[in-house]
Amino acid sequence: MTGEKQLLRKFADAHGVSGSEGNVHDVIRAEIRDHVDEVRTDRMGNLVAVKNGGDLSVMLAAHTDEIGLMVNYIDEKGFSRFVTFGGWYAPTLLAQRVILHGTKGLIHGVVGAKPPHAMSEEERKKGVKTEEMFIDVGASSAKEVGRLGIEIGTPVTIDRELADLGYRRVTGKAFDNRVGCVLLARTLQQMDSPHTVYAVFTAQEEVGAKGARTSAFELEPDCAIATDVTFPGDHPEIKKEDSSLVMGKGPAITVSDASGRGLIADRRMVAWLRSVAEKKKIPYQLKVGHGGTTDASAIHLVRAGIPSTVISVPVRYIHSPVEVVDLRDIEMSVKLLVEALRIRPDL
Repeated sequence: MTGEKQLLRKFADAHGVSGSEGNVHDVIRAEIRDHVDEVRTDRMGNLVAVKNGGDLSVMLAAHTDEIGLMVNYIDEKGFSRFVTFGGWYAPTLLAQRVILHGTKGLIHGVVGAKPPHAMSEEERKKGVKTEEMFIDVGASSAKEVGRLGIEIGTPVTIDRELADLGYRRVTGKAFDNRVGCVLLARTLQQMDSPHTVYAVFTAQEEVGAKGARTSAFELEPDCAIATDVTFPGDHPEIKKEDSSLVMGKGPAITVSDASGRGLIADRRMVAWLRSVAEKKKIPYQLKVGHGGTTDASAIHLVRAGIPSTVISVPVRYIHSPVEVVDLRDIEMSVKLLVEALRIRPDL
């Protein structure tokens, strides 16, 4: 059985921007197919795994898409302009190496912009916006770009692989939300639940939680837990009041996010997870966030309402190519999910 670190390497090193998650789903399917009764892809592009059980149905959701880019214009000199998919902060994107997923295979490129040597003092102060950046694949004309299989609509991802840091921490791209995908996959591999479990590896969360909404409508579960990542407040230049969460201190159970504009978690769901964590002596943290939402924000509003909450793993530098996670937090989160699914929530 593949462990958390090995799974994270496989999942995070795979590539899949919103609407192009198929490669990621192929990797996930190989890890879970022997542990469930059914695996299928729905019309929205969600990967749905079903473990049959009793009359109570629990939906677990983890989005598979990563933030990325899409080519929207190729100029006569062979430079590609792009739009962003997901919440990019421009300074983290400039000067990155990228992979363009063209019709003839993968092509490497770099994100360029006007060099600082050619900038005015005012331009340096303002910084470079994403619309001022472009992708250089080494071509000298639009025709040469086309010969590489790159066209308008080509998806683009960051070229980065998982690497070890010290003290059981690792860094890489797409931990948002391949960490959540690891939680679901490992839970399916280990769980012994009397319930019917729908594990949905959702599509297009970064552009509006679209897959979560459609899958929840189809499945209509009795309750739902989304798994995602969240930023901690344990490093320089961030105030503890902006995030009280700490890496290495266990999963965060969401009480509310986006100041209530996203999800106000069902109190019974929160109590269920807290009770299990305390009984099994699993460290946990509580999250009340003022920004950012998850798949649960969409799921809990479907049909007549679905009782929902979120288990989040603290991850530093989210929405960047150098996200950092503590593997122990992933392990504790998996344990919480596995143990919670053994018992019935009081709904």
